[in-house]
Amino acid sequence: MSAETQTPVDKTPVDPTLVGTTAARTERSGPRIPWRFIGGRVAFYLFTLWAAITVNFFLPRMMKGDAVSSFMARSQGQLTPEAEKALRAMFGLDTSVPLWQQYLDYWNMLLHGNLGVSISTGMAPVGDAIASALPWTLGLVGVATIISFVIGTSLGAVIGWKRGSGLDAFVPVTTFLGTIPYFWLGLIFIAIFSTTLGWFPAGHAYEVGVEPGWNAEFISEVVSHAVLPVATIVVVSLGGWVLGMRNMMLTVLDEDYITVAQAKGMPNRRVLWRYAARNAVLPQIQSFALALGFIVGGTLVMEMVFSYPGIGLLLLNATNAKDYALMQGIFLVLVLAVLVANIIADIAYAILDPRTRQTEA
Repeated sequence: MSAETQTPVDKTPVDPTLVGTTAARTERSGPRIPWRFIGGRVAFYLFTLWAAITVNFFLPRMMKGDAVSSFMARSQGQLTPEAEKALRAMFGLDTSVPLWQQYLDYWNMLLHGNLGVSISTGMAPVGDAIASALPWTLGLVGVATIISFVIGTSLGAVIGWKRGSGLDAFVPVTTFLGTIPYFWLGLIFIAIFSTTLGWFPAGHAYEVGVEPGWNAEFISEVVSHAVLPVATIVVVSLGGWVLGMRNMMLTVLDEDYITVAQAKGMPNRRVLWRYAARNAVLPQIQSFALALGFIVGGTLVMEMVFSYPGIGLLLLNATNAKDYALMQGIFLVLVLAVLVANIIADIAYAILDPRTRQTEA
C-alpha cells in the first residue's frame, strides 16, 4: 500500500491587491530593513557633521572681534593683560597658537564633551547653559509640532479622500492662518486670552515663587503657561501639513492599486488609511523630520514674545553679548538636531516604503 504525502497549505492571509507582485513577497516575509541604504545615509550625514563642525570652528575666527575683546571692553580696564591672556587661552583664542593646533584642540574638546565656557552666563560651562534651556524648547515646540503634524496630516487625508466636498473650505482657511507671523498671532492671543479674558498667563514658563519639581502645582503652572505658545505654533503651522497631505492624497487616489482595492470591495476606511494615506504620508515624514530638526532653533521670536526660557532666547542673549563659545555650542546642537532628525526620517522612510527595500534587493 502506498501512502499519499500531503503538502501543507499555507493559509496565511495575503492582501488581495498584492497578489502576483513583488510587494506580495515583501508582505509575506515582513518588513526588511535596508541596511545598505541606511549605512550610506549615515556615512553622508557623518561627512555633513564634520563639515558643519569645521565651519562652526572657523566662522567666529573670521568675524571682527572676539568674546575676550568684548569682555575686556565691558570690564573697562579692570582686568590686567595677564588676565586677558589667560582668558584667550581658556577660550582657545590664543594668537600665539597655530590655527591648525587650535582646530585639533577644538576637536579634542568636543570629543570629551567640553563645549567651552560662556561669558554671558557668568563663566558657566556652555553645556550646562544649553542643558538648562533645551528641555523648555523641546517640551514646548516639540509637543506643538507633533500636535500640528498629527492633526494636519489626518485632516489633509480626509479632505483629499472627500475631494469636492465642503471640507475643502478648510484648505484656504488654514493656508491663510499659516501666512500670519508667529509673533503677531502670539500678541493677538496674549491680548485676547490673557489681558482681556484672563484665561491664561501672558508669558514665562511658570510663576515666580513656584518651586520647580515633579509635583501637581509646578506641572499645572507649566501647562497653563504653555497653552498660548503651543496654540500659536499649531495654528500657524497647521496649514502646511493640511495642504501637503491633501495634494499627495489627490495624486495617490489616481493610482491603479487604489482602484483595484475599491473594486475588490474593501471598506473605504481601510482603503483610506491602509493604502492611500500610508503612501501619501511618505513625503510628510521628510517634512516632519526637518520640522523636528528646526525645533531647537526656530523659536527665537516665539520665546521673545512669551519670554520663554528656551534655546532661542539663550541664543539671542549670547549674540548680544558676543558670547562666541555659547553661540558655537548652540549652533552645534542645531546641526545635530537636524542631522539626527533626518537620519530617523530616512530610516522610517526606508521601512515604510517597500520600493527602497526592493531596490536594495
